[in-house]
Amino acid sequence: MNDLPSMIKLAALALVVASLPLSWWWLRQRGASTRARLAALTVLTTFLTFDLIVFGAFTRLTDSGLGCPDWPGCYGQASPLAARADIHAAEQVLPDGPVTWAKAWIEMIHRYLAMTVGVLIMVAAAVGWRIRRELPHSPWWGFATLAWVIVQGLFGKYTVTWKLYPAIVTAHLLGGIVLLGLLVLQHESFRDRPLQLRIRTGLIATVLVLLVIQIALGGWVSTNYAVLACSGFPSCNGQWWPPMDFAQGFAIARELGHTADGRLLPFEALVAVHWVHRAFAVVAIAAVLGLAWRLWHEDEPAARRYGAMLAVLVLAQFASGLTNVVLDWPIVAALFHSAGAAAMAGVLTSLWARRHQAESSRRTSATVPWRVNPAASAR
Repeated sequence: MNDLPSMIKLAALALVVASLPLSWWWLRQRGASTRARLAALTVLTTFLTFDLIVFGAFTRLTDSGLGCPDWPGCYGQASPLAARADIHAAEQVLPDGPVTWAKAWIEMIHRYLAMTVGVLIMVAAAVGWRIRRELPHSPWWGFATLAWVIVQGLFGKYTVTWKLYPAIVTAHLLGGIVLLGLLVLQHESFRDRPLQLRIRTGLIATVLVLLVIQIALGGWVSTNYAVLACSGFPSCNGQWWPPMDFAQGFAIARELGHTADGRLLPFEALVAVHWVHRAFAVVAIAAVLGLAWRLWHEDEPAARRYGAMLAVLVLAQFASGLTNVVLDWPIVAALFHSAGAAAMAGVLTSLWARRHQAESSRRTSATVPWRVNPAASAR
């Protein structure tokens, strides 16, 4: 199949779809400066990226990742409407298989949303370069974000063409979190609201790293369909240390449901995947709650708000994760779990950025004392 016609049609469709949020953004920012417009575009793109992560989780949870088994189009077409004959034929052969009318639409809507985010980031990079002397951050940040979107697109491609290869699917999830973080950093640079805290950026970064590891483990659980491998809580299948196969469970180079040498993946491997995610959750929860407690005892009201947000989010994460286990993985709870993980990553990135602004300002002031009070220097 020649992908070029499909890509041209999809590119045209992406421009049409992206024109809707771009038009809304342009009308809302009439009369604003170009820098203010770019800041507003960054907020809009961050919001849509969060939606994209959640809808990506919905695509995975509804088993729609292969709803259109080729890439970038659907059976070489720009939409399921044009591919309805192929979809119908596949559905007739396997009514409950990976290709159905509903799954094809879910998969393509996910792609349309991803393309829309890509177009918005492309526009932001171009505008940022045009006003690069006015930016509070390097203009190359916009192009780095655009480059990362392209990497994400490749992960999306190989997710389909490699038939839900677990390592690729998990990398695609983590790539979405990285993209969200890049946008949050740019958003905070526009707002320039430093936080004067006793907590250092190193502690915040450590908690963020632990959270990302936990998200990766959660993605590995989801992509290997190991959510229900452990029944009961807090024990797993009635045992504190059930039979587990860590070597097979955490073998990276293997296809979905198979070991590295092509055999069917044993159940003990799925138990190991689930159990490690549970065990590391204790570390991640303790770290986030510890940081929230420290923030709550800061003098800055904004720090206490961050602490409250983190505490609420981590407790909601625990509740949604527990619900997945005891209620056999309801889709609503699973979606909340994915959304909560992305929200916590965004909040921690925002907190790190604001604390970093304060530390950078203090270092600059110590190096160039006149910047503390230019008016006094003039006198």
